[in-house]
Amino acid sequence: MVKSALIVGAGSGISASFARLLVREGYKVVLAARTTAKLADLARETGASALACDAVEPTQVVALFDDVVHEVGVPDVVLYNASARARGSIIDLVPAEVEQALRVSAYGGFLVAQQAAKRMLPRGSGAIFFTGASASVKGYPQSAPFAMGKFALRGLAQSMARELQPKGIHVAHFVIDGGVRNPAVGRVGSADAPDSFLDPDAIAQTYLAVLKQPRSAWSLEVELRPWVERF
Repeated sequence: MVKSALIVGAGSGISASFARLLVREGYKVVLAARTTAKLADLARETGASALACDAVEPTQVVALFDDVVHEVGVPDVVLYNASARARGSIIDLVPAEVEQALRVSAYGGFLVAQQAAKRMLPRGSGAIFFTGASASVKGYPQSAPFAMGKFALRGLAQSMARELQPKGIHVAHFVIDGGVRNPAVGRVGSADAPDSFLDPDAIAQTYLAVLKQPRSAWSLEVELRPWVERF
């Protein structure tokens, strides 16, 4: 039986590497983002479907899962990869921009995870993954909204794991503790520190390794950083 995957918040970095790897592993992959134009090349390369969805809109998330189930069945793995930032001093941040950052980083994760769980539970199997960040465990100056959103997403993953893992659903949160190499946005490291960014293909390999874990030893959280990174 062919397995399937849904990646929400798909783009050119971690999610693209994970999509390519899953396709090589024989998965049918569906990519979702607010706009699908940026996914055209990746969809052509992998044969994945690309669907438009604003993850902070409940009706759109429900419709996305209905479309995915119709196209590839209940997904075996769902990755929530979306996030948003609002940068600035705490006294200068615009409340509406902070609200939107929290909605994308955390509330959208809840909506997607809820729909995934509803469909996976009757089957008694599946995996729900969340892409976190350094900000999941430590807040940085000028970046309070990102820290709030990622802390909330991590808390969601922890709560869901304790509720769903005894029912056969593997929940895992990945702390990406460093910048991710992405030529599409100019992140490739520097001549004097070529390993200063994490390789998205290497991150995808870790996601896959966790996906393949026996349920007798499931990971809830994995932290990844470049080997040159200082703790």
